[in-house]
Amino acid sequence: MSSFPSSRGRPRDPRSHEAIVSAATELMIEVGYAATSIGAVAARAGVGKDTVYRRWRGKPELVFEAVFTTTDHAPVPDTGTLTGDLTALLQGLVDEFHAPAAAAALPGLLADFAADPVLKARIRGDFLAPSKERLLIVFERAVTRGEIAVDTPVDLVLDTLAGAVFFHVGLVGEQPDPQLAGRLAAVIAKGIEIR
Repeated sequence: MSSFPSSRGRPRDPRSHEAIVSAATELMIEVGYAATSIGAVAARAGVGKDTVYRRWRGKPELVFEAVFTTTDHAPVPDTGTLTGDLTALLQGLVDEFHAPAAAAALPGLLADFAADPVLKARIRGDFLAPSKERLLIVFERAVTRGEIAVDTPVDLVLDTLAGAVFFHVGLVGEQPDPQLAGRLAAVIAKGIEIR
């Protein structure tokens, strides 16, 4: 997941980036979204506030990246079936939404997104792109295997995957059972398969 890179100045230290992301995650768990500030994150990470603001425009983007992009760097699953690949992707989402930092961040992030359409568009465009790219690879393989049509709506399926997990685990707060990802994957794969 990339934040908003700048091409000017000296190269960014990846250790600072990791320290900032870790500090944001820890503060989410310890004090919650409302009490977390850029200043507190910077102090915990051992960097200046300017260092944080060079990477993220504000707290919502930082928290979103720290808490909700952990699956973006995992290898794209290749189980040999659409249902298997979707199960692996969904399990990553279930784990991400079930993490303590996600539970602490979600209400505040939702309020910020609702209040700022520009922020919502930026999150969808910049931060969700890696998830869409991963799903595109899964879909390309499924098309090659004859499981789905070429024109399967990737954005709609991604919204369906994330929305189901968000509602069940994030919003309703259900304890996910070990079969949740597989059940959701089977429902979605059945809905988009070639008949």
